[in-house]
Amino acid sequence: MTKKWMIRETTSGDIAQVLALYPLAFPEEELRPVVLALLEDGLDVLSLAGFDGDALVAHVLFTICETEEWDRTGALLAPLGVIPLLQRLGLGSSLVRAGLERLEKRGIKQVFVLGDPAYYQRFGFSPERQVLAPYPIPEEWADAWQSILLAAQAPLAPGRLSLPEPWMNPVLWKP
Repeated sequence: MTKKWMIRETTSGDIAQVLALYPLAFPEEELRPVVLALLEDGLDVLSLAGFDGDALVAHVLFTICETEEWDRTGALLAPLGVIPLLQRLGLGSSLVRAGLERLEKRGIKQVFVLGDPAYYQRFGFSPERQVLAPYPIPEEWADAWQSILLAAQAPLAPGRLSLPEPWMNPVLWKP
């Protein structure tokens, strides 16, 4: 029998659970300051969580962004976290798919991610060469900078992706 997770947009009442998730999902990275700033500063984000009963067990954040041409129809997928005990059961994939569907309905044309190509290509992501990350990506990570076009949209204009301040820390874009 397949487990039925509840997926919904987060509220301010979920922030403590969201922040508790990331040290479990990424014990060697400190993502909480970025996540907290994105959720509390009134920035344009789509924040989805997966719940097992009342327990938040997975989370994904999509930050609405633009290129240097001020085309605000892009989004950055990051971070995506699932508690270790429930990884590889499809919950992360369910969150990504739900997010892509919601973003498409909002008129977002293209979604970007810096992540494992083997994981993200299952959703249709492919290496991105026209829209650059906010900071240079090391050569060994070149294929990890990826994007997907939603529906039959035209891609964002070439250039550098412009993101809100919480993402503008060069450490977040290095190995």
